[in-house]
Amino acid sequence: MGPSSSSYTLQVSFHNVEAQRYISDSLPLPAYDVLGLYYGLGRTFFNPASAKVFSRFDELRAATKNYTIEATPEDRSSVLQQGGTFVFRGKKLLYGRKDEGTGDHPSLDDVINVCSKAAVA
Repeated sequence: MGPSSSSYTLQVSFHNVEAQRYISDSLPLPAYDVLGLYYGLGRTFFNPASAKVFSRFDELRAATKNYTIEATPEDRSSVLQQGGTFVFRGKKLLYGRKDEGTGDHPSLDDVINVCSKAAVA
Protein backbone atom coordinates (compact mmCIF):
# COMPACT_ATOMS: atom_id res chain seq x y z
CA MET A 1 0.00 0.00 0.00
CA GLY A 2 1.54 3.29 -1.07
CA PRO A 3 1.34 6.73 0.52
CA SER A 4 -1.93 8.59 0.45
CA SER A 5 -3.15 12.03 1.40
CA SER A 6 -4.38 10.62 4.71
CA SER A 7 -1.12 9.12 5.95
CA TYR A 8 2.18 10.35 7.29
CA THR A 9 5.36 8.72 8.43
CA LEU A 10 7.59 9.04 11.43
CA GLN A 11 10.79 7.18 10.79
CA VAL A 12 12.88 6.01 13.67
CA SER A 13 16.03 4.09 12.83
CA PHE A 14 17.96 1.64 14.95
CA HIS A 15 21.32 0.05 14.33
CA ASN A 16 20.04 -3.49 14.69
CA VAL A 17 16.95 -5.54 15.42
CA GLU A 18 17.98 -6.23 19.02
CA ALA A 19 18.24 -2.49 19.75
CA GLN A 20 14.83 -1.91 18.19
CA ARG A 21 13.26 -4.65 20.32
CA TYR A 22 14.89 -3.23 23.45
CA ILE A 23 13.56 0.26 22.78
CA SER A 24 10.04 -0.85 21.86
CA ASP A 25 9.63 -3.50 24.55
CA SER A 26 11.60 -2.18 27.52
CA LEU A 27 11.67 1.58 27.65
CA PRO A 28 8.75 3.89 28.37
CA LEU A 29 8.05 6.48 25.69
CA PRO A 30 7.45 9.71 27.64
CA ALA A 31 6.92 11.76 24.46
CA TYR A 32 3.17 11.08 24.68
CA ASP A 33 3.06 12.75 28.08
CA VAL A 34 5.51 15.52 27.22
CA LEU A 35 3.53 16.45 24.10
CA GLY A 36 0.21 16.18 25.93
CA LEU A 37 -1.23 13.66 23.49
CA TYR A 38 -4.68 12.29 24.21
CA TYR A 39 -5.32 8.84 25.65
CA GLY A 40 -8.30 6.75 26.58
CA LEU A 41 -11.31 4.72 25.54
CA GLY A 42 -13.48 7.77 24.94
CA ARG A 43 -10.89 9.46 22.71
CA THR A 44 -10.27 6.27 20.78
CA PHE A 45 -13.82 5.13 20.07
CA PHE A 46 -16.37 7.76 21.11
CA ASN A 47 -14.82 11.07 20.09
CA PRO A 48 -16.58 12.80 17.16
CA ALA A 49 -13.19 13.04 15.41
CA SER A 50 -13.03 9.22 15.39
CA ALA A 51 -16.29 9.04 13.42
CA LYS A 52 -14.35 9.80 10.23
CA VAL A 53 -12.41 6.55 10.34
CA PHE A 54 -15.35 4.44 11.49
CA SER A 55 -17.49 5.84 8.66
CA ARG A 56 -15.00 4.17 6.29
CA PHE A 57 -15.36 0.76 7.94
CA ASP A 58 -14.90 -1.26 4.72
CA GLU A 59 -11.64 0.57 3.95
CA LEU A 60 -10.51 0.13 7.55
CA ARG A 61 -11.24 -3.59 7.43
CA ALA A 62 -9.29 -3.96 4.16
CA ALA A 63 -6.34 -1.98 5.54
CA THR A 64 -6.15 -4.15 8.66
CA LYS A 65 -6.85 -7.55 7.10
CA ASN A 66 -3.34 -8.79 7.94
CA TYR A 67 -3.26 -7.21 11.39
CA THR A 68 -2.40 -9.50 14.25
CA ILE A 69 -2.55 -8.73 17.97
CA GLU A 70 1.05 -9.96 18.13
CA ALA A 71 2.01 -6.71 16.38
CA THR A 72 0.73 -4.77 19.38
CA PRO A 73 3.14 -4.13 22.26
CA GLU A 74 2.69 -6.31 25.32
CA ASP A 75 0.91 -3.47 27.10
CA ARG A 76 -2.35 -3.64 25.13
CA SER A 77 -3.52 -0.32 26.56
CA SER A 78 -1.23 1.35 24.00
CA VAL A 79 -4.03 0.96 21.43
CA LEU A 80 -5.85 3.72 23.33
CA GLN A 81 -3.01 6.20 22.76
CA GLN A 82 -3.67 8.94 20.23
CA GLY A 83 -0.77 10.39 18.30
CA GLY A 84 0.06 13.64 16.65
CA THR A 85 2.19 15.29 14.02
CA PHE A 86 5.06 17.53 15.02
CA VAL A 87 7.72 19.20 12.92
CA PHE A 88 10.82 20.49 14.67
CA ARG A 89 13.87 22.31 13.47
CA GLY A 90 16.31 21.50 16.21
CA LYS A 91 14.43 22.36 19.40
CA LYS A 92 12.06 24.81 17.73
CA LEU A 93 8.52 23.57 17.11
CA LEU A 94 7.46 24.58 13.60
CA TYR A 95 4.17 22.68 13.49
CA GLY A 96 2.22 20.80 16.10
CA ARG A 97 -1.11 19.07 15.94
CA LYS A 98 -2.57 16.49 18.32
CA ASP A 99 -4.90 13.85 16.89
CA GLU A 100 -8.30 14.33 18.50
CA GLY A 101 -9.32 10.71 17.90
CA THR A 102 -8.71 7.62 15.81
CA GLY A 103 -7.92 8.50 12.20
CA ASP A 104 -7.89 12.23 12.87
CA HIS A 105 -4.78 13.26 10.97
CA PRO A 106 -3.67 16.63 9.61
CA SER A 107 -3.69 17.57 5.98
CA LEU A 108 -0.55 16.13 4.43
CA ASP A 109 -0.32 19.28 2.30
CA ASP A 110 -0.11 21.40 5.48
CA VAL A 111 2.71 19.26 6.88
CA ILE A 112 4.67 19.22 3.60
CA ASN A 113 4.22 22.99 3.30
CA VAL A 114 5.74 23.53 6.76
CA CYS A 115 8.62 21.14 5.99
CA SER A 116 9.28 22.81 2.63
CA LYS A 117 9.44 26.25 4.21
CA ALA A 118 11.75 24.95 6.94
CA ALA A 119 14.07 23.37 4.37
CA VAL A 120 14.75 26.73 2.70
CA ALA A 121 14.87 28.80 5.88
